[in-house]
Amino acid sequence: MTDRPKIFDDLAGVAGGAISVLAGLREEMASMTKARVEEALRRLDLVRREEFEAMAELARRAKMQADALEQRLAALEEASKKEGGPA
Repeated sequence: MTDRPKIFDDLAGVAGGAISVLAGLREEMASMTKARVEEALRRLDLVRREEFEAMAELARRAKMQADALEQRLAALEEASKKEGGPA
């Protein structure tokens, strides 16, 4: 039975260590990039999608109520004119 030379074991150990270091570096770079992007977004004073959609829904409802009140006021004004009230 032939034994592998010790150099192959050493190279395997070095390669395994290098892979571990590279994986750690990749994770560190990902977390640093995420932190930088989040900081840039905070500086831009952007809102989250959920907040925007909630405010858009409130605005839509307010518009519908304003339109309904406008129609109601027009109907009351028309009724007032027919009755001879102040215009």
